[in-house]
Amino acid sequence: MEAGEAFTLVATKMTAPTPPSRFAARPELEARLDQAASDDGVRVVLVSAPAGSGKSTLVAAWQQHRSDCAWLQADKADGDPARFWGHVVAALEAVVPGLEDAAGAAIPGSGADATALIERLTNELANTSPALLVIDDYHLIANPVIDEAVEYLIELSPSTFTLVLCTRLDPSVRLGRLRVRGQLAEIRAADLRFAPGDASVLLAQRGGAPSSQQVDALCERTEGWAAGLVLAGMSLAAAADGDAFVASFQGDDRLVVEYLTDEFLSGVTDDDRLRLLQTSVLDRMCGPLIDAVCETTDGTGWLEELATRNQLVVGLGRSSEWYRYHHLLHDVLRMKASASTQLDDLHRRAGAWHRDHGDLDRAAEHLLEAGDLDAAADVIAAHSMDLLNLGQVETVSGYLERLGTTVSTHLRCAVLLGWIHAVQGNVDEADRSLQHLRRLEATSPADAFASGLIAGLAVLIHVNRGDVDSAIADAAVAPEVTDATQTLVLGQAFVWGGRFDDAEPILTRAGRLAAEHSDQFALAGTPSMAAVAALESGETEAARRSARKTIAATAHHGAPEGGHSAVARSVLARTSADPDDARTQARRGVELARGAAGRLTAAYALAGAADVLCALDEADGPALAREARSLVDQCADPGIVGRYLARVEARHQLGGPAPKADGLVADLTEREVAVLRYLPSPMSQREIANELYVSLNTVKTHCKAIYRKLGVGDRKAAVQAARDVDLL
Repeated sequence: MEAGEAFTLVATKMTAPTPPSRFAARPELEARLDQAASDDGVRVVLVSAPAGSGKSTLVAAWQQHRSDCAWLQADKADGDPARFWGHVVAALEAVVPGLEDAAGAAIPGSGADATALIERLTNELANTSPALLVIDDYHLIANPVIDEAVEYLIELSPSTFTLVLCTRLDPSVRLGRLRVRGQLAEIRAADLRFAPGDASVLLAQRGGAPSSQQVDALCERTEGWAAGLVLAGMSLAAAADGDAFVASFQGDDRLVVEYLTDEFLSGVTDDDRLRLLQTSVLDRMCGPLIDAVCETTDGTGWLEELATRNQLVVGLGRSSEWYRYHHLLHDVLRMKASASTQLDDLHRRAGAWHRDHGDLDRAAEHLLEAGDLDAAADVIAAHSMDLLNLGQVETVSGYLERLGTTVSTHLRCAVLLGWIHAVQGNVDEADRSLQHLRRLEATSPADAFASGLIAGLAVLIHVNRGDVDSAIADAAVAPEVTDATQTLVLGQAFVWGGRFDDAEPILTRAGRLAAEHSDQFALAGTPSMAAVAALESGETEAARRSARKTIAATAHHGAPEGGHSAVARSVLARTSADPDDARTQARRGVELARGAAGRLTAAYALAGAADVLCALDEADGPALAREARSLVDQCADPGIVGRYLARVEARHQLGGPAPKADGLVADLTEREVAVLRYLPSPMSQREIANELYVSLNTVKTHCKAIYRKLGVGDRKAAVQAARDVDLL
C-alpha cells in the first residue's frame, strides 16, 4: 500500500526513567530483586501495588546498576499485539544484540498469535547471557490475547531470562501455578510501604527535620504510601506549624488531589499554572513541543527548571529532553484543564507538531481528541496502509471507528475500511464499501492512488467470491499500482483464469515490490500463485520451488499459515514422491483451506488433497472432493479450479461434470460464439435469448453444441475451456 510513514518505535519507551535526584534508596528491596534475578528457578518478578507506591522508582533505580536489564514502558496503545511485541523485541535488543534480526520478522499481526515469535525469542535468549526485561505499567495493556502470549513466554523462557512486571493490578496469568513451582518472586504494596526509618530519610530530603513523632504520624496516615509521603514532605518543609500540618494531612486519593490543587498549584505563578494546565494534554513532552502547544519560546528552559525543582516531573531516559508528569499530578492537571474551552486548540496544535515531526500515531490521537476529524482522517490515511502491512489491523480499525461518519466522506479512509473488510473475509461488507467508494470517487478530486486501491479491492472481492470472469475484466483495466499486495491480487485473477502468460509479469512485479517494501503478505502469497501457474502448466519442479518459497517466507516472518499456505501445501502434496510427505502436506492444506477467506483458494486446496488422498486409498478423499464441489458450485466462474476438480472427480470415479477434453473438438459457429460470450455472465438462458433476439430453444441448442465442441458437460466448465483456447 502507499509508502507512508509507518508506525515507528518510541525510544523513550525503552529507556528506564531517571530516578529523582532526591531519592530514598531501598537497599533491602533492591537486594530482593537481585536475589530473584540470580535465582535460576524464578521466571517472573511481580511488583504489584497501587499508584504512587514507588514501584517504578524502585525498579528504575535498581536496574541502573545492571547491564543485563532491558526496559519497556507500556501504554494503552500496546494493547495492539503487533505494537506490544514490536517494542518487546526492540527493548530486548539492548541486552541481546542481534535479536531484532533473528526474531523481528516474526512479530505477529492483528488476529495472529505470537507463538512463532515467542519460540524464536526463547531460542535466542537460551543462547545468550542472563537477561531481564522490565515491563512497567503492564496494567495499561489490558488485552487477554497478550496476557496469554506472555504466559507462553514465561512457560518457554530459559533459566537465564527473568521477566519483571510492574503493575497496579495483577496480570491475568496463572500466578498460583508459578508460586507452587517456585517460579514467582513478589513485591507487594505492603513491601513498598515506607517504615518510619526510611520515611524519615524521604521526608528529610524535602527540607526540614521532621520529628520522630511527625514521621510516625505521617507513616500512619499515609500507610507508608510513597507519593503521599513525598507530597507531605513538600508541604511540611514550608509549613509554619509542622505539628498542625501533620495532624491535618491525610493520605487518601481525595485529599492528595486537594493537596495538589490547594498547595502545589496555588503556590506557582499564574504563568506556570497556565502552562501546567495547557501541557496536561500531553502524555510526554519536550521543550519544542511545549512551545508549539503553549505558543511560547522558552519551553526547554521552563521544563528543565520545573523538573529540577519538582519531583513530580519524571525524566524519560538520560537525555534530559523528554519528560512526563507523575500520574497523580497529571490526573489533577487534566481534571482542572477539562473546564477549559481551549482544549481543542491545544490538542490541535499538539497534533500538528507530532505530524510535522513524524509521530503520526500521536498526531492522530491529538487530532481526534480535538474533534478535528478531517485533519485526523488525513493523518490516518497517510500511514495506516503501512500499519496494515505491519499487521496492526486493530489499531487501524480503532482509528476508523473513532472517525465515525467522517470515514464515509473521506475517500482514502473509506478505502481503508473496504480493504479491512476484504482481507478479513467479510465479502458482503467489502462489496457494500466498494459500491460506496465508486460513488464517492465520482464526486471527489482525482486521486490516482485511491483509484488503484479501489480497482484492487474490486478484483479481490471477485476472487474471494469465485467470479473469475469479473475479476479478470476488472484486473485488465486496473491502473498500474505500486503496492505489492494490490499487484498480487491482480495477478491472482489471471492465474485462476488460466491466463498464465498474462499473470507471469504481474507476479514478477509483485515479488519485486514485496521485497523492496518488506510486504510480508505479498512475499508469501506471490510464490503460491506462481506455484499454481507452474503446476497447471506441467512444470512440476518450478511449482515445488515456488510452493516452498511460500512456506519458507511464512515461517521466516513468523506469520500464521493462511490461504496462500493452503495452496502451497496442496502443490507440495501433488508433487511429492514420498507418500507420507504427500499425505501430511495434503492434510495440512485441508486444515488451512477451511479457514481461508476465498472460495477459489479453499476449493483448490481441497481438490488437491482429495486427489492425493484418493490416490493413496485414504477413506476421507471422496468427502474432500465433495467439500470442494460444494464450494465450486457456489462460484459464478471457478476458472481452473472447476476444471481441475472435474478431472479429480473423473480420475477417481467420484461423479460430477465430465472434464474438459484437450483442445477444441470442433469449431464454433458465429452464432455459437455469440452465445458463448454471454456464458460467463450471471444471465439466464432466457435473458441471453432476449438479448440476442432469438428463442429460448435456440439458445439451449447452441449451448448443447458449445458443450459438445468444447468437450465439457456444463456451463462453468465451458467458460474455462473457452478461455483455455482463447475464445474468451
